[in-house]
Amino acid sequence: MDPIEGLGALALVPASTAIVLAFLTRNTLFALAVACLAGVLVAGLGLAGFPKLLVTALGNEGFSWVMLLEFFIGMLIAFFQRTGAIENFSAFISRQAMTRRRVQLMTWLMGTFVYFSDYFSPLFVGSTMRKLSDQYRISREKLAYICDSTSAPVSILVPITGWAVFVAGLTIGMGPIATADEAMAVFVASVPYNLYAWMAVLLVALIALGLLPDWGPMAKAERRAQDSGQVLRPGSQPMLAEELTGLEPFEGVKTSLFWNFFFPVLVVIGFALTAVALVGSAKPMEAFLLAVVVSAVIMRLQGFPLEEITRTAVTGVKGIMPAVIILALAYALNALSEAMQTAAGPRLSSDRRRSLLHRHLLGHLRHHDPPGPPPGLGILRRRPRATGLCHPRGGGRRWGFWGSLLSAVGYLNFGVHGRGLGPHGSRQDSAALRLCGGGPKPWGLPAAGADALDRRKR
Repeated sequence: MDPIEGLGALALVPASTAIVLAFLTRNTLFALAVACLAGVLVAGLGLAGFPKLLVTALGNEGFSWVMLLEFFIGMLIAFFQRTGAIENFSAFISRQAMTRRRVQLMTWLMGTFVYFSDYFSPLFVGSTMRKLSDQYRISREKLAYICDSTSAPVSILVPITGWAVFVAGLTIGMGPIATADEAMAVFVASVPYNLYAWMAVLLVALIALGLLPDWGPMAKAERRAQDSGQVLRPGSQPMLAEELTGLEPFEGVKTSLFWNFFFPVLVVIGFALTAVALVGSAKPMEAFLLAVVVSAVIMRLQGFPLEEITRTAVTGVKGIMPAVIILALAYALNALSEAMQTAAGPRLSSDRRRSLLHRHLLGHLRHHDPPGPPPGLGILRRRPRATGLCHPRGGGRRWGFWGSLLSAVGYLNFGVHGRGLGPHGSRQDSAALRLCGGGPKPWGLPAAGADALDRRKR
């Protein structure tokens, strides 16, 4: 959208509305929709501005990339459900003398292992362990916490993920860092000091083992699940639709735990690692597309009717739609906030930008770019455009009140006034191209890095 100037404090209405309604209603979809409507009204665009906002925010490669990735993940999970792979896995684990503590620890181990995509990790681990955790009366809040805190935190610690490429790209042009290799070396050296990520992963393990107690709302949710068997909070709205979670195994066809469950996951991992070695990018969307095709071929060879395979794939797309709709509204709110606040203030000084980057590398600022933003968080930060090979995605967070406040402050100071700093920058640079493994239109180099490189060249 074109910049909208002169709004002053009214520019805060969209994000503030989303935060307040998310906390009051606990309904992310409602909060985002009302925030977008309130924003277009405050901006003087009228109701007719809402469709224009959606066209502007969603009609780009970035949203299309994420939407297709979500669709392929939904299809893969639907295949897992329909072939009975998840039930077979749950039955296999159940035979190992499991307890509540062991189920939580197994969830933690799976989350740390499936690190290559912080989109796929919570969906895969959550779907796989949901039935087993329900059996042992582990609340969905606890399951979501374990899945969430072993997805993005692990992704930022592994140098071959999209987040590693993004953070390394931010350092190009700062001080002596002039090349992609030097930037990645800095990232690798900073991994031991990424304190937040290490603490998040370690904390999950300690809580899963019972060495640290549950507290606050988590303890309340656990008491509810153990006392009454209600693993879901009354009135809650799961992100995945019932079409996907309620999909029953197909009868009359013999399936295999290895070929229908482990092999597709190995395809994703193998493709991603091979792509990193060959072109420098994990290519997650292509990896999941290949896994979907391989799963469909295996199902057909096992005797599944072609119509059933197609129907299951469509069901997977339907099941993932709630998350996609929330993502679309988050993109729209982000575009609206940019248009309303582009001229809100001066850009950050170079010292301020450097300070923020250093805090990010040390883990003091938590990245959040969720597939389905939880109340008051994912909507607050500029989204990276997935126009090239590299595309980091962070998992959604529930930080509580102070975390949301920090997120809002970070958005206003980092995402708006420092608008040249984020991945929306239009500058291109050969170092960034090399870091991203080439490809059409990778992220623009952050203005701080681009300006520094320009000065070096001059």
